[in-house]
Amino acid sequence: MKYVVDVEDLVKFFGKIRAVDGISFQVHEGEIFGLIGPNGAGKTTTLRILATLLIPTSGHARIYGYDVVEDAEKVRYIISYLPEDAGAYNRLTGWDYLQFMASFVAKNKKELEQMVKEGAELSGLGDRLRDLIKTYSKGMKRRLVLARALMVRPKVAILDEPTAGLDIIHAVHVRNIIREYARKYGITVVLSSHNMLEVEYICDRVAIINKGKIVAEGTPKELKEEYNAENLEEVFIRVIKNESPTSHN
Repeated sequence: MKYVVDVEDLVKFFGKIRAVDGISFQVHEGEIFGLIGPNGAGKTTTLRILATLLIPTSGHARIYGYDVVEDAEKVRYIISYLPEDAGAYNRLTGWDYLQFMASFVAKNKKELEQMVKEGAELSGLGDRLRDLIKTYSKGMKRRLVLARALMVRPKVAILDEPTAGLDIIHAVHVRNIIREYARKYGITVVLSSHNMLEVEYICDRVAIINKGKIVAEGTPKELKEEYNAENLEEVFIRVIKNESPTSHN
């Protein structure tokens, strides 16, 4: 199979608003691919379509050859989705939450125990897993739900703003989890982020989306060279301002 994720001329309307405007991109197996753009650019809408939560107005999106609309059940079996506002059950302990979520996927008790063990290690929460989730900080909850998303070893992990609202220590922990776990198990990752440092550190390739269209795409290194920029943040600003790559000294 040439591509794990194959998006072709994807369009999504909400009433008269064109949230996604004919975007196309492909992601290779084991690649970490970033979608970046300003608020309202269409990132989250695109990820929700890939996660089978929204039906596109037109165009196609396929994951491992399965159409996200026609083969939605098969897609859900091989992906894991982490929304930006993902929550957990406050009346459960972290350990109980991981067990509960693993029970939907695990085929037997041994597999469930292995998933929960991995989830516990991924979260880095240690003894705090025995405490009720309602006592967790935002950073702790985010680490827990990310562990939930990865412990099932999905073929494709779709992560919407995985470090949103986290302090530097928690954000670094989450970034390292994503990068190391994806490399270790060959998991393909599609993520969105507003943090350009994060994207540059984690992602193999990046697509910049603005007003529902992809306006630049490449590796962080390629984009920095093309726009004669020192970092991805400069590239982002220049692309969104619609400056040409050759207009910089």
